[in-house]
Amino acid sequence: MKRRSKTTKHKKLKPFPKFANEDDEREFWATHDSTDYVDWSKAQRVELPNLKPSTTMISIRLPTALLNELKALARTRDVAYQALMKVYLADRVDEDLGRGRHRKRQAG
Repeated sequence: MKRRSKTTKHKKLKPFPKFANEDDEREFWATHDSTDYVDWSKAQRVELPNLKPSTTMISIRLPTALLNELKALARTRDVAYQALMKVYLADRVDEDLGRGRHRKRQAG
C-alpha cells in the first residue's frame, strides 16, 4: 500500500479555527502551517487597485532655494510639493534601476 505524502492533491484540510481577535489569529498562524488549512494550488491572484502603499514619514534637510523652486513647480501643476517630490524621487529611482516608467504610483 502506497503512503500519501503531505503534498498530495487530495490531502484532507483542517477546518479554520475561530479567533477571538487579530492577536490570537496572528499568534496561531505564526505557529501553524497554512497548507494544513488551505489548498494553495487553487488560489487565485487578486489585485487591490484602491489599496494605498505603505508610507514612512522622514525628515530631510533641503537648501532653501531648492525647496522654493520645488514649491513653485508644484504650484504650476496644482499639486502639493511633497507629492511632486515623491514623483521626482520615484522617477529617478526607476531610471537608476533601469525600470523606466513601468511602476504604478500615486502622487498623494
